[in-house]
Amino acid sequence: MKAVRFHEYGDPDVLRYEDVAQPVPGAGQVRIRVAATSFNPVDGNIRGGFMRGPIPVTLPHTPGIDVAGTVDALGEGVDGLTVGDDVIGFLPMNGTGAAAEYVLAPAEVLTPAPKSVPLADAAALPLVGLTAYQALFEHAELTAGQRVLVNGAGGAVGGYAVQLAKNAGAHVIATAGPRSTAVVTSAGADDVIDHTTTRVTTAVTEPVDAVLNLAPVDPAELDALVALVRPGGVLVNTTVWMPAPSDQERDVRGIDLFVRSDAEQLAQLVTSVDRGELGIAVAERVPLAELPALHARAAQGAVHGKVIVLPVTG
Repeated sequence: MKAVRFHEYGDPDVLRYEDVAQPVPGAGQVRIRVAATSFNPVDGNIRGGFMRGPIPVTLPHTPGIDVAGTVDALGEGVDGLTVGDDVIGFLPMNGTGAAAEYVLAPAEVLTPAPKSVPLADAAALPLVGLTAYQALFEHAELTAGQRVLVNGAGGAVGGYAVQLAKNAGAHVIATAGPRSTAVVTSAGADDVIDHTTTRVTTAVTEPVDAVLNLAPVDPAELDALVALVRPGGVLVNTTVWMPAPSDQERDVRGIDLFVRSDAEQLAQLVTSVDRGELGIAVAERVPLAELPALHARAAQGAVHGKVIVLPVTG
């Protein structure tokens, strides 16, 4: 089968589109015929060798944390899945990824794919959808009537965060650049702040219950966001290389989020998709052979929105 792998850490040119042996599922695993994976910024960080501590991978390594596809073979002891089932999942970050025609997955990370969108497009959901869900509901414990600021709402996680927060009955304040304003507004944001022209700390005049920071802002800017949070509130930060600030005097907690796979939460997101409550946005669809070029564009800051990667299987 075809796969994209890197045999050494480095720039995007270390990625190779090559022939590899088709994997055989072991106990507790299923083999998936991949309909699509997606690109996540962490893929570039893993390839560059910057995540060797938290995400150790074995070389050669196939990237692709998200998967959408069809169950092709079952390993010993797998229950609840059948060959032919369409599934999605967030694969182990330190394991072999889905930038290939077939991939092995632990059965427990998979959930049935949404039926209301093309199977390949569903690869845009797992990692970023779970990031938004866990930030809002596990860590911020967001409830109806609360006010939440989503800083950096124009990205893939932000799009889900705005929708999920609005669906939960929260008042959503979002920051976005001019290119993303319309998308963020259509996702349900009550107030949109153009961060290119307006200081967030000036525009937000009433305290918020939670801040979700998704943007790689200057540490001083991140620190300033704490002042917007009411006493007892929370700031959840997804840029884990920059620790979340807190304010102990006012009991404002700072939480660093490192997303984890959770099939039950992913199933809830799928249900919301199929009910029409949660939209999946795909900015680009690229063939697997062009993944190295996609990594190169991302390294130059030229990738905007969620990109899915499509193998051509026989």
